[in-house]
Amino acid sequence: MAALEIGAHSVRLSDRATALLPGVAPAYTTRRGAAYRGDALDLLRAMPDESVNLVITSPPYALEFKKEYGNEPQNTFVEWFLPFAREVLRVLRPDGSFVVNVGGAWQKGHPVRSLYHFRLLLELVDTVGFFLAQEIYWHNPAKMPTPAEWVNVQRIRVKASVEPCWWLSKTERPKASNLGVLVAYSDDMLRLIDRGFRAKRRPSGHLAKATWQKDLGGAIPGNVLTMGNNDSNGRYIAMLTARGLKVHPARFPVHLPGWFIRFLTEPGDIVVDIFGGSMTTGWAAERLDRAWLGFELSEEYVEASRLRFYDDSRLLDDALLGPAQKTVPGDIGGQLTLRDA
Repeated sequence: MAALEIGAHSVRLSDRATALLPGVAPAYTTRRGAAYRGDALDLLRAMPDESVNLVITSPPYALEFKKEYGNEPQNTFVEWFLPFAREVLRVLRPDGSFVVNVGGAWQKGHPVRSLYHFRLLLELVDTVGFFLAQEIYWHNPAKMPTPAEWVNVQRIRVKASVEPCWWLSKTERPKASNLGVLVAYSDDMLRLIDRGFRAKRRPSGHLAKATWQKDLGGAIPGNVLTMGNNDSNGRYIAMLTARGLKVHPARFPVHLPGWFIRFLTEPGDIVVDIFGGSMTTGWAAERLDRAWLGFELSEEYVEASRLRFYDDSRLLDDALLGPAQKTVPGDIGGQLTLRDA
């Protein structure tokens, strides 16, 4: 059972998380966190000041077409989002971070892009008071080539496969360590480490130091993260399909929140997703030993999200599966049955 030592007491991580919303019953709890069904703004307002290490979320994009889960139009999106942002600023610890994944959009009926997500960034900094720590971009190579008229029919645009993740902070020096997100060295770097390196000045004027050949366990990543989002054949989707439950249509890959959690927090820290959807962020936090809270307005999505945490690791007790509690035969690993906790 994951626990964090606080003085002489050992507190379960899920208890630390739910303590931030006293008197509010979660839809379910796991070993390290909890999902809440309700309006995120109301839930944020019930939380104490400076209590959260990281808020990472992906609000419904201001797309040209309306989605079943609800999305604000481009001309009102910024005004709609700012009250959430102000509450996030309040609940963040002084060294906390706020990561907002917000995709771009096309202007309706025209092959030109909207600037709504850039206007959002300016307002978050200039009006709300965040600092822009850095722009991180998510490259999704599995992105569909849309809008079809401009990309596939007339062939006058290319597919938009990159989305910004605005990394915002409460102060200029939020908690962060790129040692948590190192990537494998290139073959050239491995040769340099093996053969040695002579210090010299590059044509750009930068001094290449001999210390560059030191093996630090990996290379510092760039600010473009390539992560596919094509888990349609994954276990979670199969479990939903077998039970006749609706799949959330706008999920980001678990590796995306996982990357920011490893970069911006430490084990035992508290992570919140204010637009939890299928609780992808919660699942990433659970597996990375962080306490977490996920907020979602749709009861249907909250109930379906329970299945993310029902696996061989026993992250969710049988009694908490709720409406998803069924025995289902199929090709998702044989007969899936409920077991004693």
